[in-house]
Amino acid sequence: MEDKEKMADMINIYLYGKKYEVPANLTIMEAFEYAGYQLVRGCGCRNGFCGACATIYRIKGKNELVGCLACSTKVENDMCVATLPFFPLEKKVYDITEIKPTQQVMMQLYPEIYACVGCNACTKACTQDLSVMQYIAHAQRGEFEKCAELSFDCVMCGVCSSRCPAGISHPQVALLARRLTGKYIKPEAKHLTARVEEIEKGDCKAMMEAIMQKPIEELKELYNTREIEK
Repeated sequence: MEDKEKMADMINIYLYGKKYEVPANLTIMEAFEYAGYQLVRGCGCRNGFCGACATIYRIKGKNELVGCLACSTKVENDMCVATLPFFPLEKKVYDITEIKPTQQVMMQLYPEIYACVGCNACTKACTQDLSVMQYIAHAQRGEFEKCAELSFDCVMCGVCSSRCPAGISHPQVALLARRLTGKYIKPEAKHLTARVEEIEKGDCKAMMEAIMQKPIEELKELYNTREIEK
């Protein structure tokens, strides 16, 4: 952190309304830590994948509210920041083996999606630049595979839902669509089924124990050279 401070200009930001001077090349998360905050919640992977560090900010003097992930967004001068470490999404309970991929299932579990007013606030707020309103439209029509494809990169941060006047829990709707797609619509991934059976039998224990003993650089090499399914 000291090296970053020496190389960067200093700017003013506001964290929860309090002014701090921080290096201009920090991320929002790094700026919190630079300012003395100890992050216990609202931080996870620090690489923009887990969605734990959902954040809302506004540049002083501007009206626009912007949603982002604190770990992957650089600070800007006069940025007013508040984190959103948890947003109370509505998560319905269902048994995936007892429901079917019909339009009625969305009506039963998430009827609020039909109250969408088409304001597109969800899409504008999305930290992953997804077409959120469009995948909700697919969910409304029972087009679960299309909804699953458009929502595939969702990190479930909840910023979209925090801006929705209809109270839609977009990430949970998308998750249901992806589960229905995987269970009923897409063909079975037989190699995945076989691996699950191996895990359940305990056939992978020795391999996992061997991997856990490997040095970090070797693990990185294994990951970077792994076979990727096309």
